[in-house]
Amino acid sequence: MTTIKVVKQFDSDPNYFVVGVVVIAGELIIGNIGVTRVWKNGVVGLLFAAGRATMLRRIASGLLLWGGLLVGGCASHGSVSLQEVREFADVSAKLGGYAELSRRYRDTFEREQPYLSPQAERIARENDARREAVYDDFVAIQKTLVLYMQTLSLLAGDGRYDLSARIDDLGNGLKANAESGLQQRHVAAYTGMTRLLTRVIASGYQNRSVETMVRDGDGDVQVLLDAMISLTRLYYKTNENEKKTVLGIFDVEIPFSNRNSDRMLVTLAKVHYLNKSTEYKLIDRRYALALQGLSKVALGHQKMRENMNQLSSEETRRMLANYGRDLRAIRDGLHGD
Repeated sequence: MTTIKVVKQFDSDPNYFVVGVVVIAGELIIGNIGVTRVWKNGVVGLLFAAGRATMLRRIASGLLLWGGLLVGGCASHGSVSLQEVREFADVSAKLGGYAELSRRYRDTFEREQPYLSPQAERIARENDARREAVYDDFVAIQKTLVLYMQTLSLLAGDGRYDLSARIDDLGNGLKANAESGLQQRHVAAYTGMTRLLTRVIASGYQNRSVETMVRDGDGDVQVLLDAMISLTRLYYKTNENEKKTVLGIFDVEIPFSNRNSDRMLVTLAKVHYLNKSTEYKLIDRRYALALQGLSKVALGHQKMRENMNQLSSEETRRMLANYGRDLRAIRDGLHGD
């Protein structure tokens, strides 16, 4: 523990003392009289009093009484529970869905190529190149938000672990892309969030709390979640076009394949059609769940910021617990398909 000398004798007057009280590193230090524990952490400040040597004991007794009142006052307010904050951040970081749907978007051409005409394939290859070019940016947004939630969970917990290696995964920045709906405000929010995370993690979380993290980060969190929602809708639209291309061939060709020699081929085509139809139905549900989850994370974080001064209240804790429960149900649905 840091040692601070708070009783000083002046050379000019051997009977004159300055008595100070400081709370630092969890201890109350009163001159050279002794040490009385006050609370777990925090720096409160200095209180000075002056007097003759004959008054020193009386002053010290008064300061001890002040310290006791301070302890009693702090205890009366109760500690703030961050369990619900930690659980909300944990399940938000592990929600899933978006990364898988991003890969599916990138790999669209691989699935649809066998069903394309030569002319359609040339156009599809150009689209494929564009999707490949923006894929890393789309995934970087999720990585940044996951790291933010992991950092928030860490601040709300008792332990400390090193997340500095994850900063290198964030990339150098995003580029706006009109076709995908990635706007300049999304780019700015990504830059702001990466700076916040770099500053917090590189400093070893010094002078940082759940409250300051949420207040500093909420604006960028909301904009980045808006970007992920917009991109998920783009993924859904791209998947709908793919579905029309793939299933459309069977819808056109099967009715005209009525010769006896085509029976085996038609049977195999129908089985393949049913399998692809089932695949698209399942993936449609994943798009819906992913959008629900992202919207739930955005609303939960917004409500947490709005109620930051009431985290210990039963109503706020119950609200965050409900968001966490809903997100776990969505995550289970995404992982269960």
